[in-house]
Amino acid sequence: MTEQATGARHPQPRPRSGGQQPMPVEHVTGAQSLIRSLEEVGADTVFGIPGGAILPAYDPLMDSQRVRHVLVRHEQGAGHAATGYAQATGRVGVCMATSGPGATNLVTPIADAHMDSVPLVAITGQVASSSIGTDAFQEADIVGITMPITKHNFLVTKAEDIPRVIAQAFHIASTGRPGPVLVDVAKDALQARTTFSWPPTMDLPGYRPVTKPHAKQIREAAKLITAARRPVLYVGGGVLKAGATTELKVLAELTGAPVTTTLMALGAFPDSHPLHVGMPGMHGAVTAVTALQKADLIVALGARFDDRVTGKLDSFAPYAKIVHADIDPAEIGKNRAADVPIVGDAREVVADLIQAVQKEHSEGNRGDYSAWWSDLKRWRETYPLGYDQPDDGSLSPQQVIERIGRLAPEGTVFAAGVGQHQMWAAHFIQYDRPATWLNSGGAGTMGYAVPAAMGAKAGVPDRAVWAIDGDGCFQMTNQELTTCALNNIPIKVAVINNGALGMVRQWQTLFYNQRYSNTVLHSGPEHDGKEPAQGTRVPDFVKLSEAMGCHAIRCEDPADLDKAIEEANAINDRPVVVDFIVHQDAMVWPMVAAGTSNDEIMAARDVRPDFGDNEDD
Repeated sequence: MTEQATGARHPQPRPRSGGQQPMPVEHVTGAQSLIRSLEEVGADTVFGIPGGAILPAYDPLMDSQRVRHVLVRHEQGAGHAATGYAQATGRVGVCMATSGPGATNLVTPIADAHMDSVPLVAITGQVASSSIGTDAFQEADIVGITMPITKHNFLVTKAEDIPRVIAQAFHIASTGRPGPVLVDVAKDALQARTTFSWPPTMDLPGYRPVTKPHAKQIREAAKLITAARRPVLYVGGGVLKAGATTELKVLAELTGAPVTTTLMALGAFPDSHPLHVGMPGMHGAVTAVTALQKADLIVALGARFDDRVTGKLDSFAPYAKIVHADIDPAEIGKNRAADVPIVGDAREVVADLIQAVQKEHSEGNRGDYSAWWSDLKRWRETYPLGYDQPDDGSLSPQQVIERIGRLAPEGTVFAAGVGQHQMWAAHFIQYDRPATWLNSGGAGTMGYAVPAAMGAKAGVPDRAVWAIDGDGCFQMTNQELTTCALNNIPIKVAVINNGALGMVRQWQTLFYNQRYSNTVLHSGPEHDGKEPAQGTRVPDFVKLSEAMGCHAIRCEDPADLDKAIEEANAINDRPVVVDFIVHQDAMVWPMVAAGTSNDEIMAARDVRPDFGDNEDD
């Protein structure tokens, strides 16, 4: 992966090389140095909230003509907004908070960015250096707290170190395997007088990401691809981070191998392409899950064999040899041993694989996958993705999401929360372009969608942005709609309102004897699980959204569905929230129960796919 990450693929400006003339030395405060450093490194948007320890930085920020600050309503919103910005634009996202509770409120989005390899720089104020370690007012050891969930972090106690640390933070966040970097700056370092010059000298002797793959490993992988009978290209989010989508399409069409894209990789390969067999995983398409199980070769590109994809690990893909390419050598062999390990940037790896496979073809070595495609097409036709309409005439959540996808303008960015609506959005919206699907994959963070959509819209204001949220997720971070309204960030939000914490309720239906303990949102505990749901009505999402400066619509009748979506699409001068009251009993299928083998995938409730007896040969 490189700093040319998903989306528009604008490389983050770097500190200038020795061949460029440095700017003259200026006498400034540490706070001014911080803002000047952000300007020089190319940051144009910062999401944050001021407080005592970071307050010195907010004074020069007010005068900056190059850095826009978006005042959020909660630090978690700042972090997710920075993540959404980064995922939509390919640039480093930036968030800022004060010490203590301000900094700890960033922990969840930092962990989220770490799990999903998102380039993020979080800047926090810290108490004065003389007070560190004394339990001073609003002191928290945020460096220690975030050490396991950052790619790197810094504690800055000297004003003269600020430019170098900011330059290093952006470089580390955006190169190699992207990730979050925390910069914690003591208040006295912000207040002290110092000098500012650019570029600083970066000193990172232990940081040398390997980007160019080993030629011998590439040749071995190409030989396995052309010798295989049942290969699968298993594509992860690293392909998006590396900007390797064009190369991936060339490789897939050159080999003719089926392609499966993970939840984090949707849009890396067009959903509409005939070689695409769907998303794998716990709620993946039957064809994608089964293709991996029956494969004799898996070529993993920027994917990490996580448990949601593999199911019970010791039964995953029992017949397959593994080619595993990743920028992070720690991922290779972590969960599944690789027959051909390749360390390198996904774009470089795929480009070299194309040449190596072409050479194999020129020597007469070409894979015959005709029997494999016969099986794949049969599974795809027999077990397609689908859903049933509710018998009572209420709205189907899958249909709501499908119609949003169909009626959205070209190039719309979709940000999903976590739960049933996330899986339905992955399945029933077609993603044919990179950086059109944003979600919390590794951490599964409820409350992600609204602030992430806000950050995405701030980063790509010329594109429509829909947040697909659940009524549970929406109640965690909807205060950022106020931020959107006041800062001219007109996102659109679909609340898939089934009156429950839907995915947890689904598990209670399937595995807990329909005992709906604390998952019903539409009524109090004395009625928990005993009344038919008509969506969450307390709070009233329409009134709540209007109170925050949004246009709000409620849709309960399938006959009004398209009209409501078209009304939302037509309004672009303020945020729009559509409260879709949907049936509570809809479930996400297919499904592999947690801890079971992918061989036990259920296409629908009580429907176990039949793959025949001759497909394991």
